[in-house]
Amino acid sequence: MVNKKAKKASESLAGKLKLVIKSGKYNLGYRSTLKTLRSGKAKLVLISKNCPPLRKSEIEYYAMLAKARVTHFEGGNNELGTACGKYFRCSVMSVTDAGDSDILHTVRGD
Repeated sequence: MVNKKAKKASESLAGKLKLVIKSGKYNLGYRSTLKTLRSGKAKLVLISKNCPPLRKSEIEYYAMLAKARVTHFEGGNNELGTACGKYFRCSVMSVTDAGDSDILHTVRGD
């Protein structure tokens, strides 16, 4: 069971993600996220709850080197894909430009 506070936080994050999808720039997927981290363009990385541990630690390491924030999404890869408005699963997402959203200011790194 997910408590009310975590559920509300994930809903607000999903709402901010929709605004990023509409007006900002983002990348979905493991390989494209690693490319943006290596080039230093990523500002925020979202990792789903059921991402494999080795992949999660690798992304966190690259994000630390690139000085990008890492946030763990409270849902699984199905929920992250749905929050992005896609009909497929997505375990990792990077935001390069937030657009009209204030997701970079309100989301704290875990």
